[in-house]
Amino acid sequence: MISLANTIDVFASTVTDVFPIAVILLAFQTAVLRRPIRNLWSVILGFVLVIIGLALFLVGLEAALFPLGETMAMQLTTPQFLQQMRLSEIGVLQWFDYYWVYLFAFCIGFSTTIAEPSLIAVAIKANQVSGGSIQVNGLRLAVALGVAIGITLGCYRIVAGDPIHYYIIAGYVVVIIQTYFSPAMIIPLAYDSGGVTTSTVTVPLVTALGLGLASTVPDRSPLIDGFGLIAFASLFPIISVMAYAQITRWLNQRRPIKQEDSNEV
Repeated sequence: MISLANTIDVFASTVTDVFPIAVILLAFQTAVLRRPIRNLWSVILGFVLVIIGLALFLVGLEAALFPLGETMAMQLTTPQFLQQMRLSEIGVLQWFDYYWVYLFAFCIGFSTTIAEPSLIAVAIKANQVSGGSIQVNGLRLAVALGVAIGITLGCYRIVAGDPIHYYIIAGYVVVIIQTYFSPAMIIPLAYDSGGVTTSTVTVPLVTALGLGLASTVPDRSPLIDGFGLIAFASLFPIISVMAYAQITRWLNQRRPIKQEDSNEV
């Protein structure tokens, strides 16, 4: 249970994190640009609401989402649960016996990414800048699907014990090839989409899943094998966003549509 003292600590930590940002913005506005701040009281109110909202968001995550996610990750990866659900004929757990772990990884990757505030902000700005050509929900779904696939593949890598660099190198080869064929307007956004997934909601749950899985799979080291899922969560959204744009463009080319809608992704 979250105590009052812990809640106050979270608020104090949030103020400490936001205060340098406010100081830098104020310093540049007054010392460099030398212009007054328009709607000063609205700006101050906005900063206060940001601090309150972010603090309450973090308190809620710590009280409910993080413990639940960590508990489920540990329970799903215990040998007792896996042996109860399915045991291979030779008496040793194989990679396909972890299907519940893969399903949980896919679902948690998709749901946490959809809920990422940073992704929502980027999707809204991309929609505004593109004049509506880039759909908010379309971008969010593409990124979430990429994260879900990436984390699922990362969990398989932990179970199989394969070196992580093979997957990362192969993934970036695909990214390079896609970059050549993707619409120019989506490429920078796709690369940024990989970064917005490593934020407040996704990282703690995905890290807990990787460490829990590496701790329970025989002959796996939590230090060597437990980390790396965040790399998959950053790489595969780049692939999925560019694939989304390529598929959309291909579908638009195959059907007669209005000229003003031909670039919509």
